Amino acid sequence: MFAYGPVPSRRLGNSIGVSPIPAKVCSYSCVYCQLGRTDRLLARREQFFPRESILRDIRKVFHGAKADVITFVGDGEPTLCADLGWLIDKSKNEFGLPVAVITNGSLLFQKDVQEDLSRADILLPTLDAADEQTFRRINRPHGSIRFDQMLDGMLDFRKEFAGKFWMELMLVKGVNDTDRELTSIREIVGELKPDRVFVMTPIRPPAEQWVECPATETVARAERMLSDAMAVADLEEGDFGLAEYSSASEAILEISARHPLRWGQARAIEESFGEHGTLEKLCEGHDVEIQQYRDNRYIVPTQKIKHLSSKIGGT
Repeated sequence: MFAYGPVPSRRLGNSIGVSPIPAKVCSYSCVYCQLGRTDRLLARREQFFPRESILRDIRKVFHGAKADVITFVGDGEPTLCADLGWLIDKSKNEFGLPVAVITNGSLLFQKDVQEDLSRADILLPTLDAADEQTFRRINRPHGSIRFDQMLDGMLDFRKEFAGKFWMELMLVKGVNDTDRELTSIREIVGELKPDRVFVMTPIRPPAEQWVECPATETVARAERMLSDAMAVADLEEGDFGLAEYSSASEAILEISARHPLRWGQARAIEESFGEHGTLEKLCEGHDVEIQQYRDNRYIVPTQKIKHLSSKIGGT
């Protein structure tokens, strides 16, 4: 399925998520990504699925849902979807909710991407580095994407964007959390003039096992250096939209494929369906595995979940 939720977002409230691209198709392969390494590193936009099918799926999730926002986030990089502008327009006109796009910002130098994203109410681009070396170490971009190209596109877009521009910075210990790195990032933030800055830390199992969360005092220092930055380090809380799922196992597998679940969250889903023992069965059948990260156990599917065409009219 392309749409899901609402899911609790630490920045956006209750969000209907929309993924218009195949799983793990991205222009980056970030070391901290909660979905693992990128399967297909891509810098060219495509129409991956019929746009009418994606819109129908949003309708199914929207009806009866108590949501604050519709968020195009993808299981990779959503701006790779060539129909993104059309989908944003249709969503705003039909559902009456603000539309957010969470993007790595890598393609903002392309005019068609700028045009599509100008339709959004909220844009959340990522800036994890201030130079080419750190950019390649933490974001591991497609070979055709250069740091200065990405940054120029972001600066150019910011000048014209009329919506809310909320920048995200993911801190990784020993990579971009030094005073030198943060000072350089602060200079860029001063040029971008975002409406908000969110300082993030990895809270779920990352793509690379060596990735660690910076110390609490380092995160606090980053907040101070970036003026009014807000740390988003706490675990998200809230219910997941379950109406579109037929069973606890389906819900756990689908949700955890996009959003690795803590053991307690998965157990709550199981209880919502009254299907006790589902987690144990999924573990015994090797459908999921348990990964320990930062004192929490996470449910992670052993195989990536594909879009279910039977749920969207067979297209």
